[in-house]
Amino acid sequence: MKFTTLLLLLITFNLATETASGQIFSKKRPGKKELEKEIVKLRKTIDSLRAEMEVNTIPLSDTTTVYDTINPGALSFFDSEDLVDPEISTDSLLNIYYVQKALSLENNFSVNLDSAAFTSDIPDSIFVARLKAINSFIPLPYNTVIKNHILYYTQKIPNKIDLILGLSSYYLPMFEEILDQYDLPKELKVMAIIESALNPTATSRVGAKGLWQFMYRTALQYNLKINSYVDERLDPEAATHAAAKYLRDAYTIFGDWSLAIASYNCGAGNVNKAIRRAGSRDFWTIYPYLPRETRGYVPSFVAAIYSLNYYKDHNITPRNISMPAHVDTFKVHRQLHFGQIAELTGISKEELANLNPQYIKEIIPGSQEGMILRIPFNYTTSFVNAESQMYGYKDSLFFNSKIIQEPVQSKSNYITHRVRSGETLSRIAARYGVRLSDLQAWNGVRSRINIGQRLVIYTSGAPKQSTSSASKSSSTAKTQSSGGYVYYTIKKGDTLWDISRKFEGVTLNDIMQLNGLTKRSKILPGAKIKIKPV
Repeated sequence: MKFTTLLLLLITFNLATETASGQIFSKKRPGKKELEKEIVKLRKTIDSLRAEMEVNTIPLSDTTTVYDTINPGALSFFDSEDLVDPEISTDSLLNIYYVQKALSLENNFSVNLDSAAFTSDIPDSIFVARLKAINSFIPLPYNTVIKNHILYYTQKIPNKIDLILGLSSYYLPMFEEILDQYDLPKELKVMAIIESALNPTATSRVGAKGLWQFMYRTALQYNLKINSYVDERLDPEAATHAAAKYLRDAYTIFGDWSLAIASYNCGAGNVNKAIRRAGSRDFWTIYPYLPRETRGYVPSFVAAIYSLNYYKDHNITPRNISMPAHVDTFKVHRQLHFGQIAELTGISKEELANLNPQYIKEIIPGSQEGMILRIPFNYTTSFVNAESQMYGYKDSLFFNSKIIQEPVQSKSNYITHRVRSGETLSRIAARYGVRLSDLQAWNGVRSRINIGQRLVIYTSGAPKQSTSSASKSSSTAKTQSSGGYVYYTIKKGDTLWDISRKFEGVTLNDIMQLNGLTKRSKILPGAKIKIKPV
């Protein structure tokens, strides 16, 4: 509960008490000074309550820490009022560069779709019938909140939906193919629409990146490579594989797709907390107990599926996007620059960047196993014919000291947050998608913070904590190697999900398969389980 709300409740309670005792109707009404004194008194009471709750580490916000989330945010890519460059004709073939530029715009425009009073000439019975006709494996319910989301997509942002529909013809078949490999419902493909509006270079306010908006730590958890030259969060295929693994893990935990989808936004921990508060596993029952942004996630999921199927009924025409119909894939084992490819094949560097956004410096570093390069199929012959001379072509120009640098930690791997009135450490940790214990350790604080105080928050490459720190990370795992495997000793309170989070590149399903476990298996403190091969 926000402090302003709490203050109003206390004032209301005080006035109600006075009314009951007849004081409020006395001839002498309280003056301005008396009311100011009463407010000061109430504020002191609130401060005392806040201090007491923070000492006991009880967060006043609706959320717990969201270190196990993919992206604590999303939906903000629909918040800008204009995605279209006014100088680009709506009939023209848009280069993906301009689309990405448009889809990255954000501002403070927002709509509360819980309480919005959108109207439509289409009766509810038609919406219900249309959703039923989609015959989705994942249930598509209908209520006032979902109706608001559908109308928002189809009436309020048609100049964005047409761009997304144009991009869908390229990205969604790719998503479906990958989801099928994991035996997951193909409807999950629309989650990338909610996360990034299908902008592969999207970056959120808290540092989540790519079509599927992975946070740095979660990306590493699901084996996405991130270094000075490569960020696989931006790779459409690699990121989709990682998202599929996450969703498979989430469904293993909850056994319900609405809950699994919600956890993608706020983390399994927050969904479990909402379940405990509500005493139910039904999404719409726990709805009021979820973080505010997460409440709209499932309704947006339904609205996105609806829009993909019925955009014609709302007079929306997909924008014609300049993406190749067919792409060929090569493995590059040696260092190669986009400029070398462009000059010897005729492919523009913009096209290469569109198809290979994971190479953040236009350099494919090469590796023994090979780095993926995607090119339009009509350039395949040119690439094959020029490849032998490509690596040495103008290499002194493309790989000079100003372009090539030793991998270094980014100077922007942390941000500074200035504490505002009413904020708590747990609330700040939740906002930036970091653990409360990490935030405490980075800033040498326990529970007390002051208005105006600056806190350092690491978005990647955070410094390792000293083992003597009182706030040592709980993710430090004691392991031992034996028989070709790394083993972990189970501690009291551990869950398989928690254990998987302690090891980079290890998922819940990895541990379950390696140990022959199911989601109903019980684990006992002191027992050892296999984590991964040595």
